[in-house]
Amino acid sequence: MLDYVRYYVHRFFYKIFHLKKEPNKTIAVAHRGASGYAPENTFAAFDLAIDMKADYLELDVRMTKDGLLAVIHDETIDRTTNGSGLVKNFTYEELKQFDAGAWFHRKFSGEKIPLLCDVLKKYRGKINFLIEVKEPKKQFGIVERLAKELIEKGDQQLNVVVQSFDTAFLQEFHSVLPSISLGVLIGYRHGAITEEHLQQYAAFATYINPNKALVTPKLVYMIHQSGMKIMPYTARDIHDIQHLMAMNVDGIITDYPDYLTNLPKSPSYSKRSRIR
Repeated sequence: MLDYVRYYVHRFFYKIFHLKKEPNKTIAVAHRGASGYAPENTFAAFDLAIDMKADYLELDVRMTKDGLLAVIHDETIDRTTNGSGLVKNFTYEELKQFDAGAWFHRKFSGEKIPLLCDVLKKYRGKINFLIEVKEPKKQFGIVERLAKELIEKGDQQLNVVVQSFDTAFLQEFHSVLPSISLGVLIGYRHGAITEEHLQQYAAFATYINPNKALVTPKLVYMIHQSGMKIMPYTARDIHDIQHLMAMNVDGIITDYPDYLTNLPKSPSYSKRSRIR
C-alpha cells in the first residue's frame, strides 16, 4: 500500500515540475544506416533506418577508379562484400558485380554498394544526411568531386553535414562549398579536447562528433559555449544512449536508431530502464 501511495505522489510532482518541458529532441543518427540489423551502407540498412524514424543517415564515401563516390566504409571491399581489393582499383560498374549483403545474412544476398548520388536521390526529403569522407588525403580530387555531387543535387535544399577526422580537408571543403555544415570527428586517441581546439574548429565547423568515451558534461558545455553541437559515436546499447542523453548531447550516432527513437518522450528516465 505504501509503495502504491509513493508511486502516485511521485507522478503528481513529476507532472508539476515537467509540465512545460519539451519532449526529448535528441537527434537519432543511423550509423551506416540501421547497421545493427542490416548490412552497413546498403539500401537495406538505409530503408530500415527510415522505417525506424531516424533523423539522419550516416554513411561513408570513397572514390572509385572512375571518379565516382561509392558508399563504403573500408579502403578495401574484403570485409563487406564477396570480393577482394581496394575500392580505388575498381570502376563502379565492376563494384556493382559484388554482393554487399550476404556477409551479414543470406536474406540480404544481392545488396550492392550504392553510389552517393543514388542515395541522395532516393532519400532526399525523407531524411537528413551525415556524410563521412574516409581518408581524404588518399583520394585526389575528393573535395571537388563531393562539392560537385552536392551542388548537382541542390545543396541549398539538402540537409547535409559532411564530417571527417581530417580538419585540413574540412577547411578546404568549407572554402569551396561554405553552404554545407561540417562536423569534426575526434577519435579516442586524440586525448583531451581543449578550448583552444574548439576555437579553431568553430571557424569552419558546426558539429564536434567525438568518440563516446571522450564525452563529459564539461565537454558538452564547452562545445555549446563555442556555438557548436555535439553528436558522439557509436552507441550500441541502451545504457550508452541514456548516459549520453543525460549529458545533453544534441544527437547520437548509433547502429540501433530504434533504441533512440523508441525511448519514452519524457525528459526524465531511469538509468535502469531497457527497451524490450
